[in-house]
Amino acid sequence: MSWKVADIPDQKGRVALVTGANSGLGLETAKALLNNGARVIMACRSLPRGEAVRQIILESNDSTKLDLIELDLADLASVRRAAEQVESQYSRVDLLINNAGVMATPQTLSKQGLELQFAVNHLGHMALTLKLLPLLAKQHGARVVTVTSGAQYMGRIAWDDLQGIKHYDRWAAYSQSKLANVMFALELDKRVRKAASGISSLLAHPGLARTNLQPKSVAANKSWPEGLAYRLMDPMFQSAAMGSLPQLHAATAPTAQGGEQYGPRFNFRGYPKLCRIAPLALREEDRQRLWSISEKLLEI
Repeated sequence: MSWKVADIPDQKGRVALVTGANSGLGLETAKALLNNGARVIMACRSLPRGEAVRQIILESNDSTKLDLIELDLADLASVRRAAEQVESQYSRVDLLINNAGVMATPQTLSKQGLELQFAVNHLGHMALTLKLLPLLAKQHGARVVTVTSGAQYMGRIAWDDLQGIKHYDRWAAYSQSKLANVMFALELDKRVRKAASGISSLLAHPGLARTNLQPKSVAANKSWPEGLAYRLMDPMFQSAAMGSLPQLHAATAPTAQGGEQYGPRFNFRGYPKLCRIAPLALREEDRQRLWSISEKLLEI
């Protein structure tokens, strides 16, 4: 059976926060949740771009339940402000979709001086999630869905060089951040279960989906071979709408459980199914080690 947007249960009365909701997977996720009755908080780095997309959505949906907040995951101060704004304006959050991300960027530092991909993809989302846990815990059955990618299977944690100071490879850094997503989500699920908080932490990966990550990577790195490779591989890619189905399934399907990961049926493309987790993320001692290191980095 193929799980589709039409299978999303009624989300009326629920509040969902989606990071990176102004484009790609995040945009498709926000639209699907809104169309099924949820109040959706679009958390975007650029308020003008976010508002422009919000207005486009509202042209075909006259809902009054589409909100926008500023969130720059590359700046921990911005993450803190966004969390405080959510806490002050909303009495509940039922779904947190950690969707935003960057991919294979040139060596760049975050506002706090950390490697950008590790900072945005992993640390920023970890900080946001931890700050919103008390609000999520108010709703039994709340879910946190962290979006990773197939790069998790190639990822390695460079314990002696997390920030790529000794050696920086943009694809290795990306894969590391995506493996870190998986390790964080699994460790989070273990901890919220132990606390009996009623929260579940799940994972999703989109397979090969056409989003703005690919052209941004090509442009930022001025890499014509990469651009050519994407053009040749284009028949393998699926739409952003199809790519968003695993995270929508993880967020809303009644059968989805904490600690599970959903991805395309055929790995690269297809309707969502339960899929295997990167073996390196299953090492509990490594997950705890990454959690401890990350907590220290979040204190910067």
